[in-house]
Amino acid sequence: MKKNKKPIIIAIIVIALIYILLGSVIKSILNYNSDYNSKNEYNDKTFSIISSEENKELDDIIKKYAKKKHYKVEITYADTLDIMSELNSGSKYDAVWISNSIWLYMLDSSKVSVTNSKSTSINPVVFAVKKSKATQLGLDKENIYTKDIIEAISSGKLKFSMSNPTSTNTGASAYLGILNYLAGSPEVLTEDMINDANLKEKMKTFFTGLERTSGSEDFLSELYLKGDYEAVVTYESSIINLNKQLEKDKKETLYAIYPIDGVSISDSPFAYIDNKDEYKKEIFDSIQTYLLSDEGQKALESFGRRTWYGGVNKDAPSDIFNKEWGIDTTKYISPVKYPSTTVIKKSLAMYQVELRKPVHVVFALDYSGSMWGDGIKELRKAMNYILTDEASKDMIEFNEKDKIDVIVFNSTVGDVWSSTGDKTSEILEKINKEEPTGTTALHPAATKAVEILKDENDDFNTSVILMTDGAGNVGSYGDFEKAYKKINQDIPIYSITFGSASEYQLEKIAALTNGKVFDGKTSLVTAFKKVRGYN
Repeated sequence: MKKNKKPIIIAIIVIALIYILLGSVIKSILNYNSDYNSKNEYNDKTFSIISSEENKELDDIIKKYAKKKHYKVEITYADTLDIMSELNSGSKYDAVWISNSIWLYMLDSSKVSVTNSKSTSINPVVFAVKKSKATQLGLDKENIYTKDIIEAISSGKLKFSMSNPTSTNTGASAYLGILNYLAGSPEVLTEDMINDANLKEKMKTFFTGLERTSGSEDFLSELYLKGDYEAVVTYESSIINLNKQLEKDKKETLYAIYPIDGVSISDSPFAYIDNKDEYKKEIFDSIQTYLLSDEGQKALESFGRRTWYGGVNKDAPSDIFNKEWGIDTTKYISPVKYPSTTVIKKSLAMYQVELRKPVHVVFALDYSGSMWGDGIKELRKAMNYILTDEASKDMIEFNEKDKIDVIVFNSTVGDVWSSTGDKTSEILEKINKEEPTGTTALHPAATKAVEILKDENDDFNTSVILMTDGAGNVGSYGDFEKAYKKINQDIPIYSITFGSASEYQLEKIAALTNGKVFDGKTSLVTAFKKVRGYN
């Protein structure tokens, strides 16, 4: 009987087809893995953004979009003028999201190449006054001019708080706006104009009304919520957020004032830093396009950012841009013209050296035994920086009008070493000779520091800079609290941590005094630089 070969042939054909199909599948898998690995190689690249502090509240907008697109994004937040220093020092980032385009012109093009800058939103910098105070001074009228605000401050009827012009955008923007107005609102503010003696005297008079200075916009808002202040100079979006919290806390809200002769405007540009990486450029373009899309603009608007340019917007959400708070989007805002980069730099230097309100600062320095070795070396280095002309390169130097006191503490609190800001050599000599020993009289030192300042007059802004590397084990917080409340004055204590410092103890002191704690564990010099923006 003849064998039927058909089943064998069919089996061979089926096996061949299976091999062909398997080969195709394996090839596809290999190709997919190759593509996947290639894409992953890109996705593993971190896209780094350096951003102004006020954008921290917008963090989720960027992060959610990045997650959706499978981008690995890292955002570093810093004060506006610190961003300039960071980029000019050669630090590498892929994009910058800064408060105002004027600062981009201060970048060193030989170290950083910024391109494709586009404004993402508009944020006016405004004076905001407690509603009852605004009514009392007639600042809630339909048409207010800059002179109305200046007259209220110069006559002593209104005190205000603002961020430091030499470290923040709101402080610098407000300062340049007032400078421009008092110079006669020229077409272009020049060096000759800012050097006018009469203008300087007017600016000094204006700053007599400044009762608290902050080194950051975020802390300024915290300060206002915790303290009892009449007025604040900050972003419109910050006023919106402050008023929401004030209403929640059943406290009096602020009334925003927009002088019809000019308001400082921040345009929040998002710009690419060209590091010759095409994939990074693709990510940048994608994020920028999203921020400028209808969806992105609506997200920014929900945080109180104006997303229309010039003119008015009658359809702005009234629950955000609340007219009861003085925020009127149906009026055209006349922007203040900013001067050249050279004039801005000279104006800021002039503020620090000549125009700002003098300060009386007490440094309380830990000289306990644990500071022996590297600790005391770093402390001396920081003090030799902050109390000499070296600080002028960062526009944080003291001058002859400032009062400086230094006390050192270990098991007990030492004598007071005093000088003016321009004659610190004798104090520095003592700081460099004193040797660490004993335990840590933290709270007695804080008490002595505020007692030194309790009789100071309104011509000075007062503060304490407290530096320690350990936990206070002499005296108690309770004793300090009693002494501070008895003085009944607004004297902030800014603490700097080092070594094994007790942050818990320092945070309690900061909460009581409307102060702040700074981390000096990496660099005491950097910490002292930051603190100087707050006093």
